Amino acid sequence: MNTKRTALGSAIVLYFIIGLEILIMISPFAGFFYSVFNPFLLALAKHPATRWLSAFYLPHMVVPPDGFLKTIRVLGSVLFVAGMLGFFICAVQVYTNKFLKRGAALGGLYSFIRHPQYLCLALAGLGLCILWPRFLVAVLWVVMVGIYYLLSKDEERRMLRQFPEVYREYMKRTGMFLPGRFERFFSAKTIASKVMVYLLLGAVVIGGAFLLRSYTVRHLPLWHEEGVVAVSILPEDLPKMNHRMLDILKLPEVRTQLKKDRKYLVYVMPVQYIMQGLIADTGTEWRLYKHHHTISMITDWIIHPFRHLRQGHHHMDEHGHSHPTGQNHQGVLRRLIFLEIEDAGALPYGAFGIRVKRTPRFMADIEFHNLKLLQI
Repeated sequence: MNTKRTALGSAIVLYFIIGLEILIMISPFAGFFYSVFNPFLLALAKHPATRWLSAFYLPHMVVPPDGFLKTIRVLGSVLFVAGMLGFFICAVQVYTNKFLKRGAALGGLYSFIRHPQYLCLALAGLGLCILWPRFLVAVLWVVMVGIYYLLSKDEERRMLRQFPEVYREYMKRTGMFLPGRFERFFSAKTIASKVMVYLLLGAVVIGGAFLLRSYTVRHLPLWHEEGVVAVSILPEDLPKMNHRMLDILKLPEVRTQLKKDRKYLVYVMPVQYIMQGLIADTGTEWRLYKHHHTISMITDWIIHPFRHLRQGHHHMDEHGHSHPTGQNHQGVLRRLIFLEIEDAGALPYGAFGIRVKRTPRFMADIEFHNLKLLQI
């Protein structure tokens, strides 16, 4: 049984390691993590049957373009923080009882439900599914919920052996994961019904993720013309794209880089956009773990969910700052990263299909007002 519990516990740890990918990316351990994890992601992306697992279903690099998606993103932070806080409170209670030999933890949060620690971990995991919304994380969350249930049943068997009368009476007045009166209404009695409930949960979670992906793609700030789709990191840049993108594509320096009969996806972002290294290799300074601000970046990612997308790691103003090349400029400077896309469906939304292959080709830094090209 100890081996079983160790295996299940290891699976939970693995889930949080994968789910907390973004935190590891901005830590000194990024190189080691990706030397192990990246081949796994590449293997998933290689096969049509598993390619969707490495895709995202909510905006993770783009500022959410509407109130609905912003609310979901904030909810992710709330669930993650509240879940982890609740878990640590439960852990303190359990280990205090263990060290002081007070017996089973039956008070505090445990007076309402028998396994608040697993409920809190599930809530934190659900928040993590929003904070770093890969399909893989959502699938593993469903797996983790099943593991939490198995661990809970195992713990109850152990408690009944150690405290038979007290714990049996405790079980009569409490539910496993919900207060007794609510859980009795939702609980499944037979193994078959429990399996059906679990499969239904998985279908709702994964199906909901696909619906969120469809909604997200159709609400992105997009510009589309002549086989080129442009997406703005900042929703307020959409009018600028609508006004200037066609002129930008006609610039000789840009036009010579574009191949005929090829399709392109263009990310339009502030030059100091902090996550541009996830789109293409734009320089070592844009590898997140190079910034040496791990704690502040983690705090921003969780507590200030939009600030890290709107501001670069220099937190510069939009107007009147220096370009990395050393040139001073006035106006709106944006970096455009051009990716060639293959196997795309009908544009513009087809550019974001799960099966689409995206290959970075070049980038250009352009002042939108006067079409001044600073760098390509």
